[in-house]
Amino acid sequence: MLRTTGDAEPPAWTADERRKVRALVPALLKWFAAHARDLPWRRTFDPYAIWISEIMLQQTQVKTVIPYWERWMRELPDVAALAAAPQDKVLKLWEGLGYYTRARNLQKAARVVMEQHGGKFPRDFAAVLELPGIGRYTAGAICSIAYDEPAPILDGNVIRVLTRLFGIGENPREKKTNARLWQLAEALVRRAASSPSPCASSAGRGELYTQERLLSPALSSIQMEERENTCARPASFLNQSLMELGALVCAPRQPRCEECPVQKQCIARREHRIDSLPNLAPRATATARRFLAVAAERDGQWFVRQRPGGVVNAHLWEFPNVELPVEGDSVAVVVKKLIGAHRELKPLAQIRHSITRYRILLEAYQAQ
Repeated sequence: MLRTTGDAEPPAWTADERRKVRALVPALLKWFAAHARDLPWRRTFDPYAIWISEIMLQQTQVKTVIPYWERWMRELPDVAALAAAPQDKVLKLWEGLGYYTRARNLQKAARVVMEQHGGKFPRDFAAVLELPGIGRYTAGAICSIAYDEPAPILDGNVIRVLTRLFGIGENPREKKTNARLWQLAEALVRRAASSPSPCASSAGRGELYTQERLLSPALSSIQMEERENTCARPASFLNQSLMELGALVCAPRQPRCEECPVQKQCIARREHRIDSLPNLAPRATATARRFLAVAAERDGQWFVRQRPGGVVNAHLWEFPNVELPVEGDSVAVVVKKLIGAHRELKPLAQIRHSITRYRILLEAYQAQ
């Protein structure tokens, strides 16, 4: 379990950087208390529920995740239910979110929790980090949000906020720069957990307590009374404030700087470098890909096949399809390969889809 041990700032930090960390923490906590979105996974401190939300939110927008998370929690409400579920059910609940390895790792991790942790999601950061599919960011998010541990987080939103606030012009994916960003994130969350903040005053305590009640209406009145005279959940709120600021205010393009609670501390704004930070490497050149699929029907039934193991989207069901050269190959030749004979085809749809650097065109046909 992480422990706070005094100042988190490395000795090499300047006095100005230490002052900035001290100024940022209360401003971020106060802003989060007033502006946090009411998201369903913020109404609980259950590490399982928070874990599911964090995995779903990888590469996926919040508005897309909400109905998936709610359906998942109804069907698989705890670790035991997930561990015991048929894999087909797990994949069906995940259907449409993509990156299906995430769903398989969720079930693998649930079974580890059942076998090695007695069915109770671990509190220790190192134990959480060892679970399949959980990296440093996700472990930090779970431990800080569920347990209020001062574990740092660093995702795309947080990288953007920190590089702009501290004027970091190097590529954040480079090892040295990335390590520096992790240090900054750790300094902020540890400062929130160990130092005076808005919740040290009665007014600030009231703001954060009110926010905790808003985010956690399912808590019993006894639980809330126990928390009423405490500093709420500063590590949890600090980490979430960084993510929320990046999502709502410090956007990649056209950030709303006039609404930012820490605009006075932002070097990028002061030096007119907002558009150039973070300094990410150029995107990989887009690659065109073309697929043909056939929806073949007989007596009201549709022909589908299951993908083999060891490939992308392994074991999922699909209409027969094949990748084609971007130009060339007649439809008739390809259909013969797919369903073994020439069939009368009817154009069904053309679907364009982007995933990572690929720009995919799927030409779908219907056949009897």
